[in-house]
Amino acid sequence: MLQPYACHPEASRGRLFPEALSTFRSPFQRDRDRIIHSSAFRRLKHKTQVFVEHEGDYYRTRMTHTIEVAQVARTIAATLGLNTDLAEAVALAHDLGHPPFGHTGEDALAVLMRDYGGFDHNAQALRIVARLERHYADFDGLNLTWETLEGIAKHNGPVDPPWSYALAEVNAMWDLELTTHASAEAQVAAVADDCAYNHHDLHDGLRAGLFTDADLCELPVIGACYAEVDRRYPGLDPMRRRHEALRRVFGTMVEDVIAVAQNRLRALEPRSVDEIRHMDGPIIRFSKPLYQNLKAIKAFLFERMYRAPSVIIERRRVTAMVQALFPLFLDHPDLLPEDWQGDVAQALAAGAPRTELARVVLDYVAGMTDRFCIQEYYRLISPEDPAV
Repeated sequence: MLQPYACHPEASRGRLFPEALSTFRSPFQRDRDRIIHSSAFRRLKHKTQVFVEHEGDYYRTRMTHTIEVAQVARTIAATLGLNTDLAEAVALAHDLGHPPFGHTGEDALAVLMRDYGGFDHNAQALRIVARLERHYADFDGLNLTWETLEGIAKHNGPVDPPWSYALAEVNAMWDLELTTHASAEAQVAAVADDCAYNHHDLHDGLRAGLFTDADLCELPVIGACYAEVDRRYPGLDPMRRRHEALRRVFGTMVEDVIAVAQNRLRALEPRSVDEIRHMDGPIIRFSKPLYQNLKAIKAFLFERMYRAPSVIIERRRVTAMVQALFPLFLDHPDLLPEDWQGDVAQALAAGAPRTELARVVLDYVAGMTDRFCIQEYYRLISPEDPAV
């Protein structure tokens, strides 16, 4: 049963373009299914989480990360009496706007788009589901419910102006109340994201040989989990020991979020989702002690993984590829595929054609998978890797 402060599907604010209700699915279930069947979701399979997609079969991709986030979000939402379908929908959509090569690609595109309205992956995700997915006869985008769009836009918290052009355009179509908090379900998706990447980045960094189990034993929370496994399973083989320890780290994060939320919900007694939206802070979050410990873990990962020499070399290589392709397409938009030429023509006829064209090129490049971006660099720029 849903709690009073949950998002109840029958009370949804609906869709921008009215549709008949589904016979078998709630509005939020329908949103979830549309996201899963979107082109942008399929492309996540070949997009970077930390390691470039082709570097190994066992590293997380943007899609496997998204699936893990959705699983955690459903678990937390169900325990708290929230709408699991909405939490899952927001979780599945939260990374749709990521360009090739993860945050490296995002950083490169943000610089390239500096004079044309900027770039960030959250706003791009909203642009994708509201405009760029073009499969339905009656509308552009996926025509998601207001609650799902709200969750995509501000699951990380209120968004103060000035807003990026991508966010501002969608908000002009339908006011998402960007300066308030999102629903508890969207907040759950955001914290589930933190739980998932804190856990799997440890796994992937170990697999890549960037640090060792002994290094992790020196960190807060993680060291205690390894010690518990050693007490319970002395002599356990290294891979099972690692898995047992890190799944306990995962469990610690999820249980902490649930306990904090339960305590705060009991104390504050919100009676509606709007009360959640207008609180002076998020209702779903880590406890202060665990948050501080996670900061230490993130600092370790930043130094030993995200800024490891081998990762930096790859970041430079793929950044150079994005930096070469974007201006090429901007100067020669005829190189874009035929089905993009309508957008090109519309941009060139606009009042600020260079800016509008840059945004079309951005949509194209940001939608690329890692492998396609690399292939296009080799085809259009050089058969050799860029000198970095």
